[in-house]
Amino acid sequence: MEQIRTWPVAEQQKQNIIQAVRNYGKRLYYFIRGKVNSDEDAEDILQDVWYQFSNVMNSEPVEQAGAWLYRVARNRIIDKYRKKEDDSLDELFDEDEENGSQLKEILFSENKNPETELIRSAFWEALFAALEELPEEQKQVFVWHELDNLSFQEIEAKTGEKTSTLISRKRYAVLHLRERLKDLYKEIIEP
Repeated sequence: MEQIRTWPVAEQQKQNIIQAVRNYGKRLYYFIRGKVNSDEDAEDILQDVWYQFSNVMNSEPVEQAGAWLYRVARNRIIDKYRKKEDDSLDELFDEDEENGSQLKEILFSENKNPETELIRSAFWEALFAALEELPEEQKQVFVWHELDNLSFQEIEAKTGEKTSTLISRKRYAVLHLRERLKDLYKEIIEP
């Protein structure tokens, strides 16, 4: 009599996940990549999809894995665009609402005294140094939008890039600048 090999449930779920990755991994990545602005965004969304898939597989079987994966990927893409905000220079200071307002007041007020001039000078020097570290496309979008006050539509007309691409580039620029300027922010706000 032939002996039937039975796998523990956890091992079977693991094999199902591995098989799904083999069957759908590349196609799912290219599906996502075609709908987002960068490889990084596509990889982040794909990672979320696989994470959710593994969690679901641990609790219940998925009958049509391909349809499920593409539906979740599509939902993650939609979520990404819903969350996307127009990051602005103001958001560099949003660590703490009260202190962020205090710093904005110092930087953009008409008040001119040696202390505020020193702070402004240090801020702008640090900002421009941090901008130089960015890829050219991110730096240019940030400068046009924040410093030259061009709208994304004007930048799109100038460059031929999609507005969503420009927003994404600016977002990465703001995240980098926020990280690079956080020590200066703390020095100014916390005596």
